[in-house]
Amino acid sequence: MSSASSFNQSVIDEFRANGGKVGGPFEGGDLLLLTTTGARSGVERTTPLGYVRHDVLLMVVGSNLGAPRHPDWYHNLLAHPVVRVEIGTEAYEAVAVPAEGERRDRLFAHVVSAQPGYGTYQERTTRTLPVVVLERPAGGAAADAPSPVRTLADELVEVHVWLRAQLEHVRAETEAHFAARAAHQGPGEPPAPGLGLQIRQHCLAFCQSLEFHHAGEDRHMFPAMEARHPHLADAFARLRAEHRTVARLQGELSALLADIAGADPVRFRAELERMSEELTAHLDYEEETLLPLLAGVPFPPAS
Repeated sequence: MSSASSFNQSVIDEFRANGGKVGGPFEGGDLLLLTTTGARSGVERTTPLGYVRHDVLLMVVGSNLGAPRHPDWYHNLLAHPVVRVEIGTEAYEAVAVPAEGERRDRLFAHVVSAQPGYGTYQERTTRTLPVVVLERPAGGAAADAPSPVRTLADELVEVHVWLRAQLEHVRAETEAHFAARAAHQGPGEPPAPGLGLQIRQHCLAFCQSLEFHHAGEDRHMFPAMEARHPHLADAFARLRAEHRTVARLQGELSALLADIAGADPVRFRAELERMSEELTAHLDYEEETLLPLLAGVPFPPAS
């Protein structure tokens, strides 16, 4: 283990042993643990990072102490936007969304006003330091009176709420993109509205999470449920067929969003609406079929 890795691990161990409090160079500072999934390896990596709050936003900066390259954790979250955040004694999943354009500059100015050291790091390098917003999922502890998860049915609903929220993010940001294009006046191409990474990250978060969710259902949940309820064999066969259809839709959605810059807004909206309706209809059917079966199954399962 390198000296840097050894130091990070000692900070992580101290953080978790003391409810998020650490000594040494981080003593008294705002520190969180960010767990990302390796872009190439697929292995989870945890990194201690300073953070800055701005209103309801929680932000981390890819400073890498002013080095010429972005830190590894930043490359990881671009490939896998769903990350795990630990602050104090609290831990939750979030979607990591780098800010772009004017929004990035505005947020970085706030970061520097709160932590001037980041300004020094920016002066050391020609690269633009990324400002990453860690978005709390809908239905988390920050929401109003979240429903407790006591059964596998509750867990399914929570996952579906999260998936629908990511899909709604994509739709809302797409509308903002086209509104920015429509507002452009004058010759030449309209300036990029600064939403490309946001749309991409929420699309990836939706598609990757849905794929993981379906893999778990196909490998574990469906065989167990089918064995207990053989009279529902046709329903499970339909769900498996829908999973194949949804996998195709995920690819089509990613390809559609990749071409948003030059897309015709009318055709684009129609295609996005069609895909959204099909994806939402699948989630609705899963709930209709599975919730009654899962309502009596405790979650998390007893050890």
